[in-house]
Amino acid sequence: MARRSKTKPDGTADGIVCDTAAGVQEPVDIDTLGLDAEAAQDIAIARKDEGRPEKATHALASMLGPAFVAAVAYVDPGNVAANLTSGAKYGYMLVWVLVVANCMSVLIQYQAAKLGVVTGKSLPQILGERMGAAGRFLFFMQAEVIAIATDLAEVIGGAIALNLLFGIPMLLGGCIIGAVSTLLLFLQGGETHKIFERLVIGLLLVITFGFIAGLFMDPPNPLAVAEGLVPRFSDGASVLMAASMLGATVMPHAIYLHSTLVNDHFGTGVDRPSVPEMMHGSRIDVVWALAIAGSVNIALLVIAANSLHGMGGTDTIEGAQHAITQVLGPAVGTIFSIGLLASSLSSTSVGTYAGSEIMKGLLRVKVPMWACRIVTLVPALVVLAFANNPTEALIIGQVVLSIGIPFAIIPLMRYTHDRAIMGKYADGTVKHIICLAVCAVIVLLNLVLIVLTAMGKA
Repeated sequence: MARRSKTKPDGTADGIVCDTAAGVQEPVDIDTLGLDAEAAQDIAIARKDEGRPEKATHALASMLGPAFVAAVAYVDPGNVAANLTSGAKYGYMLVWVLVVANCMSVLIQYQAAKLGVVTGKSLPQILGERMGAAGRFLFFMQAEVIAIATDLAEVIGGAIALNLLFGIPMLLGGCIIGAVSTLLLFLQGGETHKIFERLVIGLLLVITFGFIAGLFMDPPNPLAVAEGLVPRFSDGASVLMAASMLGATVMPHAIYLHSTLVNDHFGTGVDRPSVPEMMHGSRIDVVWALAIAGSVNIALLVIAANSLHGMGGTDTIEGAQHAITQVLGPAVGTIFSIGLLASSLSSTSVGTYAGSEIMKGLLRVKVPMWACRIVTLVPALVVLAFANNPTEALIIGQVVLSIGIPFAIIPLMRYTHDRAIMGKYADGTVKHIICLAVCAVIVLLNLVLIVLTAMGKA
């Protein structure tokens, strides 16, 4: 952002004029010079709309949406299984894992949005431009395994919800989830993108109500919840559970997709906002969306710790729902099942969209949505047909997701620090160090998970 002095008629200094990416000259007070560039942009944008609250509110609302769609991935049925299992088995002990994971998610998703608004490209596209044919194919294969593990959790969760609500057999329920989610995907793209975005956000609100309702029926002890904020493990199995929760909370496909969503939302024409405006809006979008998603995840764990801890049969979603019905009443149990169904429908649609974008960016081919849907749906239907405990398969899927996280976040952090890609919007040294620290924590936890699993101690 170019800066130069702005003077009054008498020759005295009156601040700074900033040339934004859109060529608009915006005054910034000298006081903002002590802040980093992104903070100074936020102040400049806020001051520009001072005295025009209605316009500012409308402008902000127009910026919201992409992060809320991505946030659906953070409240999918895999979260439900991991968080309910954690709360029922370990009480409040692993609340801190969700808090840390959610803070990491805010940083990671903002970086993905920032990459998209600055470059106008998705993370898979940028990866594809910097890899040879063999590298693109290998990277695509690991990403596709992650996509299959993701859809496994989402389809199984939806089948369980339909079984709980209507008694529909699991395999048939999985087919219904696959069919309905495919219909939702036809709204993605072109003029109907906004409809898809609003439908997914509406489902997110249903999810939030469905999974938080139990807290109001049986409020937890605040001191007991606070004790769960102290980082600790009890055994190797708790480390495996923490890794599973991390895999459910920090979602690789949401990272790949978010950089596409912002460009779908803001467009590429003359009406596209300036880069500073999009970055400002994306920060607010991400914080609000993941505050909701994080609250839902913590609520699930707290409900299980408060109402299901020590009860038998709560290591499956079905068992947890039956226990919730017994302890909190049939109404809460039904609301929970509706939330689970909404979670499945929205997250499986978003996951398939992410898979399509990954394939397009890495393999440079555009595959129809229905074909991407079949590739990830078939393994989930096989599990539903033959697995004795679908929830156990769902937990294993979350561990696979955890292993795939570094493949998404390490390139993301590298590219957002690269001036050749980001120009003047590249991350500064301090922020890059923070990003590297987040990567290191996640990779270390995954290495511990792999070692414990290989030794049979997890």
